[in-house]
Amino acid sequence: MTVFASTSSDPRIGLEAICEETVLTEIGLDEASDVTFFKEHHAYLRLMGDLRRRPFDVIHNNSLHYLPVSMADTLSAPMVTTLHTPPFCWLESGVRLCDAPNAVFVGVSNAIRTAWSHVAAIDVVVPNGIDLRRFAFRAAPDPEPYLIWFGRIVPEKGLDIAIDAARRIGAKLRIAGPILDRGYYDRKIAPRLGPDVAYLGHLSHPELSRAVGGARAFLCTPQWEEPYGLVVAEALACGVPVAAFARGAIPEILDPSCGVLATPDDIGSLAAAAEAAQRLDRRACRNRAEAQCDAEAMIEGYERLYERLTRRSNPIREAAEAASMFAARVYAPVPA
Repeated sequence: MTVFASTSSDPRIGLEAICEETVLTEIGLDEASDVTFFKEHHAYLRLMGDLRRRPFDVIHNNSLHYLPVSMADTLSAPMVTTLHTPPFCWLESGVRLCDAPNAVFVGVSNAIRTAWSHVAAIDVVVPNGIDLRRFAFRAAPDPEPYLIWFGRIVPEKGLDIAIDAARRIGAKLRIAGPILDRGYYDRKIAPRLGPDVAYLGHLSHPELSRAVGGARAFLCTPQWEEPYGLVVAEALACGVPVAAFARGAIPEILDPSCGVLATPDDIGSLAAAAEAAQRLDRRACRNRAEAQCDAEAMIEGYERLYERLTRRSNPIREAAEAASMFAARVYAPVPA
């Protein structure tokens, strides 16, 4: 298996870089946005040219860039594209231009399949999954009661609403995650911190698992149509019930045994859901994670898809192989 990624990725996983810093010196652009656009465009254009000459059985595209899908018809191998987000202009344009007979689109949830239905047919839904071993089950929460919110601290995750809902029911709230929008944090989050609302920082996996597992419930407050919701899966794996806005794929992950859905953007509804969620059985939460959110099931789903694609007749590849065999016969040395 070959993994293609940017130079900023962790080199320990083993990968081929597709975006070298030298690209920036080769162009005379001053605007940061122009540089970023050209850099990504150049990287994917070069990658697609390279893939045409590589003997891969299947190419799995997890990028959000328009070039791989729009150029899929130049490849002899089938391309699987996993759609991780709702449609947005650039990617939607690439998908609409894709007419490769061996291109397959996968959604990470039925919500994503529905969101893309006006653009292209989603062939398969393979839900995301997590490594359940990294989020250990806790049969009982910490003695000191608290709720948890964790994830990227950005406006579209709605942390400020979670704080207000926790305060409405007099519950302590602990927060974990990277601050990716400093302006949002300074305006909406920092002023809300206090003795009852504590920011724990950007935690390691073991630290996060302990913090989540000790909570009475997890508040999930997306401000957009969440494509899947890995944080929901992680909370359930720890045995923590979920109170969440009913957005995107979250209603697919939760059922009444492990979560309570709230009306989106309604603080009162979320507060009531948080109170109700704390009465749910923690073992049922773990059972739901094992049944619906296991990375092993996700891997098996993709392996079945790969197997089906490699069995399928591929006219492009067959023509290329036939041409290669013909050339070998024509130019073979004449026996003495």
